[in-house]
Amino acid sequence: MQKFRFPTWLDRLLPVVGGLLAFGALYVGGMLFVGASPWTIDVGYQPTQPVPFSHALHAGKLKMDCRYCHNTVDRAAFAAVPSTATCIKCHRGADENGVITTTAVRSKSPKLLPVRESYASGNSVLWVKIHDLPDYAYFNHSAHVRRGVACVSCHGRIDKMEEVQQKKPLSMAWCLECHRNPEPNLRPPELVTQMDWAPPEGQSAEVIGAEIKKNLHIQTKENCSTCHR
Repeated sequence: MQKFRFPTWLDRLLPVVGGLLAFGALYVGGMLFVGASPWTIDVGYQPTQPVPFSHALHAGKLKMDCRYCHNTVDRAAFAAVPSTATCIKCHRGADENGVITTTAVRSKSPKLLPVRESYASGNSVLWVKIHDLPDYAYFNHSAHVRRGVACVSCHGRIDKMEEVQQKKPLSMAWCLECHRNPEPNLRPPELVTQMDWAPPEGQSAEVIGAEIKKNLHIQTKENCSTCHR
């Protein structure tokens, strides 16, 4: 019986096949590396920022509402990074048009030099993103904030951080845990930015959350298309 032999022209395809396999291995390896890197799920990730902005001072001691700087958090999918104009309102005492309106706060501080340079040049301060979900995951801030999911539930006690770090894993399992049992993480929507909020004496967070869930008709979803679009 005659043995089957592959045609010789197949030999010319071997480098192509090898290249595709190598590319596939590098692609999968790269995805796994990025997916497990500090930029995505590493609790404790704390990059150095171009300006040493203290949340402990602004959100903690001065009791500034989160929405003053992150002014789209209850209106859009993304929580906006504050513009330089927002910083300048206090640190140069000027409004968006450059009109001096108040006494400036530490307007000559060397720590605020990048802010002053940004305002003068029109170029943004290059803040480093900390809570950075993978591109294949969709999260809508307003959908959560407007229904009583507090900032502290995902970001921790920001008001006690000199330098912000990632406190939660932001993994799919972690998100699903809340979607399956949201009641402990719900509070009156008007109090979502109150970092030290606690249930009134004699009441539990679960009971309050269950009432909020009922009144706001919250229906959490677990299907893939909710977060992967």
